Amino acid sequence: MESKLRGSHFITEQDWTIEELETLFALAADLKAARAEGRPTPLLPAKTLYMIFFDASTRTRNSFETGMTQLGGHAIYLSPDRMQISHGENARDTAKVLSRYGEGIAIRHCAFGEGNAYLRAVAADAEVPVINMQCDVYHPCQILADYLTIREKFGNTRGLKLGVAWTSAPNYVRPVSVPQSLILMMPRFGLNVTLAYPPEFRLMPEIEAQAKANAKAAGVRFEITHRFEDAFEDADVVIPKSWGPLVTTRNTAEGLRLIEKYPTWRCDRERMALGKKHLIYMHPLPADRGREVTDEVIDGPQSVVYDEAENRLHVQKALMALTM
Repeated sequence: MESKLRGSHFITEQDWTIEELETLFALAADLKAARAEGRPTPLLPAKTLYMIFFDASTRTRNSFETGMTQLGGHAIYLSPDRMQISHGENARDTAKVLSRYGEGIAIRHCAFGEGNAYLRAVAADAEVPVINMQCDVYHPCQILADYLTIREKFGNTRGLKLGVAWTSAPNYVRPVSVPQSLILMMPRFGLNVTLAYPPEFRLMPEIEAQAKANAKAAGVRFEITHRFEDAFEDADVVIPKSWGPLVTTRNTAEGLRLIEKYPTWRCDRERMALGKKHLIYMHPLPADRGREVTDEVIDGPQSVVYDEAENRLHVQKALMALTM
């Protein structure tokens, strides 16, 4: 298909204009309808996407790989430990070679302080679009799916309140990329955003500042609070999600101790009751059931997590079709 976005990188949604994002959402809606109606959409025949995964994945790998198949192309899964990356091959050489073989490179690299820098290094030398499948700073494809889901549920999104809240989840320190992409993009589409977290779980200062600037430019509110319930009160949408205290400490043991300091930061029926009657619960998954959220909420009528997960497929197909 013809596209003015052909060859564009997608490392953060912040780099795309509202008009460009609207083009993507319109195509995603059309591709979703085509799949429901059984219409084939061979927009990328014989094209290849190379997917480099430094981190494990369920939804991201399967939605990209399935999406390329439905578009008539082919996706190849690559693991750094089975590539020459593990022997020291640099980003430039990887970018140059894969650019000669296929039409797109997608990368997931969430190591804090490393992932985004690696993506940008590959993009600097790639001759094909580079797509961010999640890094340490951004998770733009997830937020595309989140916004498409909100738009499907509410139509006009201007004036809606979105609560983004930290939740307590054990075992490992999760990236900050999901909440950061949420607070960056949602105000641009007219949503008022309340970000709630304990003091130790602040996001990157430059991202919080950018989110404030985005909200001001859009004429909406962006506020930060250290009270969990503030994210739920009078909200239309809530996304309670765990992330690590990576801005506070890089020490894993200390990070896990801080997570355990706030066990009551959990989404439950009582917190959901603080929002509007039509309040919906969202989560990028996997959710830590019983810690981040109760089964009553995530399996209940206010939950749209599976609609949200499905929409990863549709927005990513639109993204690939427009850029590759």
